[in-house]
Amino acid sequence: MNFDLTPEQESIRNAVTELCTQFPESYWRERDIDGVFPEAFYRAMGEAGWLGLAIPEAYGGAGLGVQEAAVMMQAVAESGACMSGASSIHINVFGLMPVVVFGTEDQKRRMLPPMAAGRVKSCFGVTEPNTGLNTTKLKTRAVRRGDRYVVHGQKVWISTAQVADKILLLARTTPVEELAAGDRSGGLSLFYTDLDRRHVDIRKIDKMGRHCVDSNEMFIDGLEIPAEDRIGEEGRGFKYILHGMNPERVLLAAEAIGIGRIALAKASAYARERIVFDRPIGQNQGIQHPLARNWVELEAAQLLMMKAAWLYDSGRECGAEANAAKYLAAEAGFRACEQAVLTHGGMGYSKEFHVERYLREIMIPRIAPVSREMILSHIAERVLGQAKSY
Repeated sequence: MNFDLTPEQESIRNAVTELCTQFPESYWRERDIDGVFPEAFYRAMGEAGWLGLAIPEAYGGAGLGVQEAAVMMQAVAESGACMSGASSIHINVFGLMPVVVFGTEDQKRRMLPPMAAGRVKSCFGVTEPNTGLNTTKLKTRAVRRGDRYVVHGQKVWISTAQVADKILLLARTTPVEELAAGDRSGGLSLFYTDLDRRHVDIRKIDKMGRHCVDSNEMFIDGLEIPAEDRIGEEGRGFKYILHGMNPERVLLAAEAIGIGRIALAKASAYARERIVFDRPIGQNQGIQHPLARNWVELEAAQLLMMKAAWLYDSGRECGAEANAAKYLAAEAGFRACEQAVLTHGGMGYSKEFHVERYLREIMIPRIAPVSREMILSHIAERVLGQAKSY
């Protein structure tokens, strides 16, 4: 077995890492302070062709797999861009997979090239304030009227909505009470359409970190969507978005590992350089052992993440591995970031050394897009054969 990156993957990592040197940590600290979308970074990634890495070549992309996308996103996060950089391009990389798989030829030619080139920004409208992870109970309603759908409802935690041109929207086209008995996932339809701000009120959420990639509440009142912007069949939207969930978890895992790795590198360097009681603090086992554990945990997460990506690219079942990779990577990344702050002592609390920003941003992979507890329930049920607990 060979656990090395392929030459192509290594070249991707090197090229993306080189591009990211144009955006040093001072750039990301400024974006964290001013909250301005990292437009220069987004544009540079688009011009270099990285945003279309996983989009088929016929539609302006590179046609590569989730393994290569994970390598790219990990390099972005590990550069010090963390979730601020990764989240600014995340939807370009994996978000339109439902279009790739279930869209018509016209939709693919119309929707995919602008995303691959970075000519448009999009947001992902699924989560609602009163349903959380219970996606099959979404209430945002899309009613068909002739050749259009009219949408009313609410969404929450919608990233990049302040700057987005388009929205990938999941809405209910059949009321729950009209579904056939036992049909828990039906009645939801998926749309990719213009974000018409005349009918969408977007309110920014003031949050803990990742300030330059906005999160929002969204109030939709009469948004009209052309029928040709519906992806696939009416009522099957939930099944379509499931197709993108496993690669999303893999990419979140890769990003969490990337953040953990730069945190560990910063902490290790500081431990070698910081002299207290006439010796570097890294000479003390109280500093050495936690950092060594961080390395072990991150390496384990890396192997599981790449296995999940390989399974997905091979067309094999990978739900358990993708979820487990996201869980393990987020926990390993968090512990590495926490230890980086503690290793720096009082200076770890200072913005000068960046590690406090890592700690704030690593919380995102721990929470989103699915909680640790839901992942453990999934594995208990699907892998260990336990009864459904919710």
